[in-house]
Amino acid sequence: MDSTRVTEHPTSHERPQSGASPADPRGALLRTPEALPMPATEPLQMPPSAALPAQARTGDAPSEPGTPCAKSSQGASSGQGAPATGDTPATSGPEHSQPAASEPDPHRPRPVPEGIPAQPGAEQLSGSADGQERRRRQGLPPGSPMPMRRDGDRLRFVGAATRRIARGIDLDEIVMGLCRATVPTFSDAILVYLREPLPVGDERPVGPLVLRLRRTDRIPAERDTENGFMPAVQPEPADLSAVTAELCEVRPGGALAEVLRGVRPVFADAPAARDALPELIGEDSPFAVPTGQRAILAPLRGRRRVIGAALFLRRPERMAFEQDDLLVAAQLATHSALGIDKAVLYGREAYIADELQRTMLPETLPRPTGVRLAHRYLPAAETARVGGDWYDAIPLPGSRVALVVGDVMGHSMTSAAIMGQLRTTAQTLAGLDLPPQEVLHHLDEQAQRLGTDRMATCLYAVYDPVSHRITIANAGHPPPVLLHLGGRAEVLRVPPGAPIGVGGVDFEAVELDAPAGATLLLYTDGLVESRLRDVWTGIEQLREKLAATAQLTGPDHPPPLEALCDEVLDMLGPGDRDDDIALLAARFDGIAPSDVAYWFLEPEEMAPGRARRLARHALSRWGLEELTDSVELLISEVVTNAVRYASRPVTLRLLRTDVLRCEVTDDVPQLPRLRQARATDEGGRGLYLVNKLARRWGATRLSTGKVVWFELNRA
Repeated sequence: MDSTRVTEHPTSHERPQSGASPADPRGALLRTPEALPMPATEPLQMPPSAALPAQARTGDAPSEPGTPCAKSSQGASSGQGAPATGDTPATSGPEHSQPAASEPDPHRPRPVPEGIPAQPGAEQLSGSADGQERRRRQGLPPGSPMPMRRDGDRLRFVGAATRRIARGIDLDEIVMGLCRATVPTFSDAILVYLREPLPVGDERPVGPLVLRLRRTDRIPAERDTENGFMPAVQPEPADLSAVTAELCEVRPGGALAEVLRGVRPVFADAPAARDALPELIGEDSPFAVPTGQRAILAPLRGRRRVIGAALFLRRPERMAFEQDDLLVAAQLATHSALGIDKAVLYGREAYIADELQRTMLPETLPRPTGVRLAHRYLPAAETARVGGDWYDAIPLPGSRVALVVGDVMGHSMTSAAIMGQLRTTAQTLAGLDLPPQEVLHHLDEQAQRLGTDRMATCLYAVYDPVSHRITIANAGHPPPVLLHLGGRAEVLRVPPGAPIGVGGVDFEAVELDAPAGATLLLYTDGLVESRLRDVWTGIEQLREKLAATAQLTGPDHPPPLEALCDEVLDMLGPGDRDDDIALLAARFDGIAPSDVAYWFLEPEEMAPGRARRLARHALSRWGLEELTDSVELLISEVVTNAVRYASRPVTLRLLRTDVLRCEVTDDVPQLPRLRQARATDEGGRGLYLVNKLARRWGATRLSTGKVVWFELNRA
């Protein structure tokens, strides 16, 4: 034997396909669009549509005599039927063998999985006129999607479609994903019906089952034929919803109810679907469902109950659905229904979180005397609208107002709940008229009671419009910025302090001037800090932004508050939204000294008479003589109650703003309460008169006693 000659023997062969004769050489072959050229010495005459045999698989049994072998080594050496070169050893004669190379030829076709039939009519893919003629004979117009004829095609389509459906978060995205995934690959049109309303979780729906047409999709066409699924009266509508019923009430025990209860998809020509489709689409609808197996009705079943239905349609000129397409429709319906259930649950959680955040923050701010307020709140993201940032404005006795802004770590529902507790605590402490540093101290204790890791920053400021002063205490929060009337923006020097929740830390308060016309801006760190800049860089940019905005209105006119807040938020870039943002702007108008009257009254019997005379002179000076009778009566009642129990001088103050406000302060902490006096009682009618004649009235406990006030409208 010549040592230079190597004869190779086949080791294994591809099994014939199911249903093919073992003697038929085409049983183990994969058809390809074009026939490969065969050697002249080939004794076996292959049909033109035959292709190369599948690659041998390791572990297969040796072939029996008479079984078709692989192609000749001459054709395998080049992968395209080219003759072998001198560097490649080859066999001679009619003997067929496999190449000796261990690596598979990249041009060799992939083996056909056992049990999956080859694509029938694959020769139609060729560019020959004969192939196009066969395609036309099967009713497939040029450019139409080829039908899925193999299990592998269906599996790949189902995998891609379910991935697209799973990408959706909300309800509309999931329904749109179902429509876009099926049209035009699987069907030419689709109608998706969902339950109205959709049940959430374990909720048991009440009332009848009502389906609403949620979305339709179809292949755009120049004109549909009369035998299509569009009526001839409206050949080109914008969508299928124009010719179908929007609402469908499922009759108990009816045909549609039976199909939905069965869960499995059915063809339109099935006995159960013939009566169910008119009930779903509408008895009087001009919509025409294609005949034969060109429509599939698939119920959408969630985790616990049926939540809708999907109707898949194909045109008459396209190949009809097959039995295996029912499995595809079932997979699409199952994944879509589970995704819709997930979206409904997510929407309910988002609604609860949004409602929690909304109720934790003030809906409207008060309108205290001598100060105007504006506010903004921006969540970190639309999909996560909860956070720990808050702001507040709390009226205090003596026409003062407390301005609060804080930030709890994180932006989850837990952070929002902690924020609500701290905000409520701050309101309670403010009602006690405690100094700002004492308020922060009690907030720190409350945060420690809530948990060991409940950390927050807070800034608490008290503005007095009469003295034009502001007292500020800080707990680890960014410092406020004061915009003066002339346009100069100043970062206030406030002791930073430690965050709330650290414990064992003293807080310090500072008192600063608050001139009329100035604007104080309180904010959270989400406005000035992000991945792109540090907090101090952001504060400097904020100061420059405020100064530049003030220059637009001139030195004598401060910028409008609402427009100022919008300008401040415009400094945020696309990548600066890392945290939620709370913003509170306060414009200090103050109360002029000429609009304030202040007296001290000794706790004696002559005090009510003296209070009436002083109030009469002040009203005469302000030109409010028409209020004299009412003011004298109410002041006499309030001062009488104060001097009856007071041991120190009683203060009386009148403030003229848009209303007339009267305040009486004493050193008795007990608050008066309104009661209905009996006919035999000698007293108890003073507060009843105040409640009837005054526009508003109230009593607030102070650290040194209490203050009783009332307001009257100016004529």
